[in-house]
Amino acid sequence: MKVRISKKILVPVVAVVMLVVGSSFKSDFFEIAKQIEIFTTLFKELNMNYVDETNPAELMDTAIKNMLDDLDPYTKFLNEQDVEAYKISNAGKYSGIGSLVRSYDNKLVIIEPYKGSPADKAGLKAGDEIVKIGDISIADFKDDASELLKGSNNTKVEVTFKRQGKTNTAVIEREAIEVDAVPFYSMVNEKTGYIVLSKFNAKASSQTKAALRDLKGQGAQQIILDLRGNPGGLLSEAINVTNLFVPKGELIVTTKSKVKKFNREYKTKNQAVDEDIPLVVLVNGGSASASEIVSGSLQDLDRAVIMGARSFGKGLVQRPLRLTYGTQLKVTISRYYTTSGRCIQSLDYWNRDENGKAVRTTKFNEFKTRNGRKVEDGGGVMPDIEIAALKSNSLTKALVNKSVIFDFATKYYYENTVADIDAFTFNSSDYNDFKTYVSNSNFSFETKTEKALKEAISSDDKAIYGEEIEAGYKNLLAEINTSKLNALDTYQEEIQLNLKDEIVKRYFYREGLYQYYLKNDEAILSATGILEDNAKYQSILR
Repeated sequence: MKVRISKKILVPVVAVVMLVVGSSFKSDFFEIAKQIEIFTTLFKELNMNYVDETNPAELMDTAIKNMLDDLDPYTKFLNEQDVEAYKISNAGKYSGIGSLVRSYDNKLVIIEPYKGSPADKAGLKAGDEIVKIGDISIADFKDDASELLKGSNNTKVEVTFKRQGKTNTAVIEREAIEVDAVPFYSMVNEKTGYIVLSKFNAKASSQTKAALRDLKGQGAQQIILDLRGNPGGLLSEAINVTNLFVPKGELIVTTKSKVKKFNREYKTKNQAVDEDIPLVVLVNGGSASASEIVSGSLQDLDRAVIMGARSFGKGLVQRPLRLTYGTQLKVTISRYYTTSGRCIQSLDYWNRDENGKAVRTTKFNEFKTRNGRKVEDGGGVMPDIEIAALKSNSLTKALVNKSVIFDFATKYYYENTVADIDAFTFNSSDYNDFKTYVSNSNFSFETKTEKALKEAISSDDKAIYGEEIEAGYKNLLAEINTSKLNALDTYQEEIQLNLKDEIVKRYFYREGLYQYYLKNDEAILSATGILEDNAKYQSILR
């Protein structure tokens, strides 16, 4: 019989194993050697003497992961499969079916088939639930089942999936898939170019450069660079993308670490494509890491007007370090600081609250841009011009994270026909349908107020304050729950924006979504307006 040992058993003694990669090895040599010896003997005795059969690999995996959980979410142990996935992510190419897939609840769900990809050719749609790959049931597969969809070019894989209550099968022939860093660029009008930079893989700077030159060739005299939803990637590519707009020799970012060799200054190395072209950069809460290096440094250098909503706030740098047997440790090695000297890290993973959650920075330090404008650290990149609809809130995040918006878009797609993207509208009647859908679903999320009230009700103090106050607490919780549904009206603009994005992709793919943006996206329209008003543009930067 196999058993799983409690995660807490091994964490205290294994927490030193990975420390050998740090610079503290020399100064703490005795303590590290001592703890490794303790762990080695414990691990051997546990596996030899525990009452039931143990799985050493699973125990070690549990120990390592729980040890790293006490640090930050970006420091991770990568097994052989993880290492390969990491390389693919950075390279921007792989062999597979060409679809974004999400794994949860013992199933794989197609999130977005790429236009013209093998998945698209086979007829798979967003919302399809893959329950079987070949002869392997997803529910019975313990590892990441999405890896089964990858394979050599021209090989075939059969998938069984559910769509709208019906079970279907499809045979998909794998192909080489190119993941573009710049999935779209176009002219907004006769003199405004628009570039979407969706990730910082190895293609980011070269594709952005090619797009910029092409748009200038089409007559672009001003540029909108869209970094919304870009989670980041390679630091080197962030420097190179910034370099397209600033001259050679400019300091873009500084990294600081306890390890001296990781303390570095990164400056631009090449001649810019255009140092003077008016530039607006769009960011939101999904813009992180490398996106914040680009937007933050362009802001610090007064080279671009930043528009949208406050960015995510990831000011940490990771590096993969090789371990044995083809594994790696992706470890946070330093913090980075933009040109003005600010670190935009938002969450403090080394000072946690009573629930073990990282504390969000509330005290901000002031810095100045090259022209003397005031900027702050500690909470992401704050735009020069905010766009209310792009701001995030707990309700919208919950609707996205729990796939409520995604699932409603699936329902909408199979109940409505949209033949022309220019004719697409999502009116108040449609939004009322969404509100009804949410009310009839099992959607729920807990606010901080609710959590505090529930803890108060369940505490020993209720014996002191009596049944009437406890009943009052419960009534208040019920009222809060009702108010949360009312908040669907309060945040209609933000929620509706997410709904439109998801629905348009169903009919016209991501390329169609960007085409839709050119005429309907508030951020792009506002950015175009700023660029058209040179006096206002210059006044913001000065």
